[in-house]
Amino acid sequence: MEPPVLYKKEGQKAYIIFNRPQAMNAMTPEGFEMIGSYFLKAQHDKDIRVIILTGTGEKAFCSGADLKETIPLIMEGKIDPEKTDSAVLKNTPVWKPIIAAVNGFCLAGGMEILEATDIRIAVEDARFGLPEPKWSIMAAAGSLVRLVRQIPYCRAMEILLTGEQITAQEAKEIGLINKVVPKDRLLVEVERTADIICSNGPIAVQSTKKAVLRLLNLPMDIAFREEWSYSEEAFKSEDSREGIRAFAEKRSPNFIGK
Repeated sequence: MEPPVLYKKEGQKAYIIFNRPQAMNAMTPEGFEMIGSYFLKAQHDKDIRVIILTGTGEKAFCSGADLKETIPLIMEGKIDPEKTDSAVLKNTPVWKPIIAAVNGFCLAGGMEILEATDIRIAVEDARFGLPEPKWSIMAAAGSLVRLVRQIPYCRAMEILLTGEQITAQEAKEIGLINKVVPKDRLLVEVERTADIICSNGPIAVQSTKKAVLRLLNLPMDIAFREEWSYSEEAFKSEDSREGIRAFAEKRSPNFIGK
């Protein structure tokens, strides 16, 4: 029997793949735990510069938690929240960029994982939604905090309160995702974006993500004062000196992450 989540490493890219196509890639407790552990595995692997998240098959990215198996355990308090929270990066810092390749339905917990990613590219027939209120439960795996910070308030509340799905084009228009592409172009476009990021200085890239997330909710005057502290490592790195030399010599830089 195949595991509910797969992990692949190809060069500087790590792939985390939801792998229950027979259940629309709905996740079991074991699956959520594996997602969190794979995020940490990629974060601690010095070779990895970008994480790509996608689903097996053509129907679904991730349709959330397996209702029959997971929700009763949550209601009975039999699931450790810290283990499931790691899948949506609530308390687990991952500074390597995460790109979502949304190959189909992205619902409930799947959308909450999506909200923890940095760049999002979807196929034309992808659908997005948080249907939890239709079952009299709540999208409390990050969406109550993240969604209103990522898209306009009224659209966030519409998604959270109605539980209705939106199309990929609507998701793009409100800023939930970056691009909509044909099915046969999804991984091509995702890997093109990943390769661009991989060619950049990894210290600068990861420090940029860390700074943006940590400065996001600070008052602007305090954030401006703190900003330099996150960029100092990049400016003082060997990679920054290599970048400046490469620019002067009109060649591609060779960054080593130091």
